[in-house]
Amino acid sequence: MWVMRSAASEFIQVAYFYYSTSRSTEVAKSLFGNYSGYLITAAYSGYNKAGDYTRCMCWAHCHRYFIESIPLDNNGKEIPGSKGAEGREYINLLFKVEKEIENLSFEEKKQKRQEASRPILDTFWSWIEQTSAMQTTNEKLTEALAYAANQRMYLETFMEDGRIPLSNNLCEANIKPFATARRAWLFADTPKGAKANAILYTIVETAKSNELDVYEYLKYLLEVMPNNDHLQQPEVLDRYLPWSKELPDQCRLKTRHKKCLKK
Repeated sequence: MWVMRSAASEFIQVAYFYYSTSRSTEVAKSLFGNYSGYLITAAYSGYNKAGDYTRCMCWAHCHRYFIESIPLDNNGKEIPGSKGAEGREYINLLFKVEKEIENLSFEEKKQKRQEASRPILDTFWSWIEQTSAMQTTNEKLTEALAYAANQRMYLETFMEDGRIPLSNNLCEANIKPFATARRAWLFADTPKGAKANAILYTIVETAKSNELDVYEYLKYLLEVMPNNDHLQQPEVLDRYLPWSKELPDQCRLKTRHKKCLKK
């Protein structure tokens, strides 16, 4: 299952699920089309030649590598003073900066990143170089160091534009319900079933991303759309999309989390 979504900075919030039997670059090309903006991805090399976009890497993935490299004692507690913990702390500092600047305009974010995140990055890369030169038997640490070093160019892309988030956690949040449910059903019996799953999760997760009550929204679609004879007309269909301002109030969550995004 391929999953992609719009960034939090975009007015229209979409989470799109697409089923394919292949994980090839060709599938990625068909999904991204002529898109030429920023794209936050995992480290899969197939994204390198899938389009004319600017690739960004997710710092949460990098963070996870260092967490997994931290040695634990027999009680499952971290052994103090590990290099993995040091790497994790550098990345924690980057996320701390993001938390502090989250309500700024995009231009202000870009400026603050140069002031606050740039020194952290410079120190982190120096630490990566020095630590990589050391002898270690910790294979997980070696993996984490190599991952960061190999993806450095993409990990730094967020410095170019205040709209770029530090991670693709929003997309991960959309994927989580599908991944959790998949453990229960284990597999789809047919490609048609998998495609139906993709359509359903696209509707549900996009509705959630637009702060809709999923049950009320689906109920509204099932009750109202069958009575409309003009759904072939795009302007009519637009009224039923999750971000439409024409949706009735009952489709919206009773307690909405208002976000003030300064342009």
